[in-house]
Amino acid sequence: MSESSLDQWVEQVNECKQLNENQVRTLCEKAKEILTKGPNVQKVRCLVTVCGDVHGQFHDLMELFRNGGKSPDTNYLFMGDYVDRGYYSVETVRLLVALKVHYPERITILKKS
Repeated sequence: MSESSLDQWVEQVNECKQLNENQVRTLCEKAKEILTKGPNVQKVRCLVTVCGDVHGQFHDLMELFRNGGKSPDTNYLFMGDYVDRGYYSVETVRLLVALKVHYPERITILKKS
């Protein structure tokens, strides 16, 4: 997976556009590799923007990025609860996974109940 592919995929997802099945599969495999190799206790770069529950609110997440700045310029720590209430749960998770894969040192995604 090339840097330019990741740039393109992140841009597509930022615009709430679909990725094809192979692209999603590739992102998930890379994310699994990154997340399983990482420690249970994560070191986080300071300064960091801490983000609470997103609950599938894709447009709220995009507003957060507009206000806080886009990665890689801003470090983000996502606390969990990425899906379940909003209409855009798949799009929200897809964006967070794409960002984690593209900027693994700048995006921290915590597991939560």
